[in-house]
Amino acid sequence: MTWTSFHHRGEILRSVIRVADRRRDGLLPMDLAGVRETFGDELALYGALSLRWHTRLAGRIERELMHQPLDLEGAVITAWRAMAEELPGIRAILDHYREEPVDAAMAEAIAKATRKEHILLAIMAGRASVHDSRGAALAAETGARIEQRARALDAVIAAARSSSEVREAGLRPALRHRLGRLRAALAA
Repeated sequence: MTWTSFHHRGEILRSVIRVADRRRDGLLPMDLAGVRETFGDELALYGALSLRWHTRLAGRIERELMHQPLDLEGAVITAWRAMAEELPGIRAILDHYREEPVDAAMAEAIAKATRKEHILLAIMAGRASVHDSRGAALAAETGARIEQRARALDAVIAAARSSSEVREAGLRPALRHRLGRLRAALAA
């Protein structure tokens, strides 16, 4: 792969991510100009997006562990949630095709990638070891539970935000302004 084609592939992938973030329908934007020519098929594009997710997630977990070294699982959950918020289009695509792969090859690739992600989550949360005699299957199950906790927490926070926004919408403008200033002061 030449530098030019590598750069072009990166540009197309960034365009795919922007469109996925805007649409949030969980579908691969194969209709986007240059996608089929650059990636070929759904599996190749899914693979590129999956790699982006996994790479960013691993880096985010490392950063969170620096801030929360005593709460490993909490750091992993925080990292997973942050990445889901930062890359909502990719997360929606990964979730959609996990449930509805286009063919058997995609289903197999997704199962492997999901298993590896779950093992990573379990290991980074201190719930499994690379040398664990219990095996990768148990680590994958543990990682799946950690992902479920992250998703559950995400749903609770989204519901709380929605409820808070509805209540704030009913406040007088001056009170909303004071509330915003108070939040800013508390954040600082």
